[in-house]
Amino acid sequence: MQEIVLRGLKKDYRSNEAYKTLRTNIEFSGEDNKAIVLTSCTPNEGKSTVSLALADSLAEAGKKVLFVDADLRKSVLTGRHKVTGPIKGLSHFLAGQAKVSDIMYQTQEPGLVVMFAGVVPPNPAELLGQYKFKSLIESAKKVYDYIIIDAPPLGSVIDSAIIAKQCDASVLVIAANTISYKFARAVKEQLEKSDCPILGVVLNKVDMKQNKYYGKYYGKYYGEYGKK
Repeated sequence: MQEIVLRGLKKDYRSNEAYKTLRTNIEFSGEDNKAIVLTSCTPNEGKSTVSLALADSLAEAGKKVLFVDADLRKSVLTGRHKVTGPIKGLSHFLAGQAKVSDIMYQTQEPGLVVMFAGVVPPNPAELLGQYKFKSLIESAKKVYDYIIIDAPPLGSVIDSAIIAKQCDASVLVIAANTISYKFARAVKEQLEKSDCPILGVVLNKVDMKQNKYYGKYYGKYYGEYGKK
């Protein structure tokens, strides 16, 4: 297995405690919830940051975790962590251009393995809808304690619903003061159609200084995963 170093995994105290709470909630959701997909309503709600930080937190707790970047349309992982060199990812595997062993990368966190998205294919939804993706998730569940999947925003493309069909549970990441209640409800209903149970919602990008209510309650249970 190839090795790679991801940047920015260190968190401040408040964020670290919030992710521990999120991790605990995931662990107590049931032992059958191994493959968990995270999505959002729109881009830039912090979904990818939350997904990777959750995977890292689970690994810190001694779990074997596979993080899958399944945003085949607009992945931010390699650019954000300044990953250089030729990287093969999920799209390469689904298109038959790489083996599973070619797309697995061990990180500096023991127990955390990352699978990048790969090159942008012309048919993301079709690739994700293949039996090959389903087989990949089923095989991974036999090896890892958790598979955390970062999926595209469901309010933008249908990919997340396709991915959710192969998962045990889902989490919706919503940025505070960004989208309307009606839009969030529509995305929730779309996610429910995939028959993938929704474990809950992560309220992200809460401005702790301006809103004492969020700071006291949401900050305690969900945390400050980004600043306004």
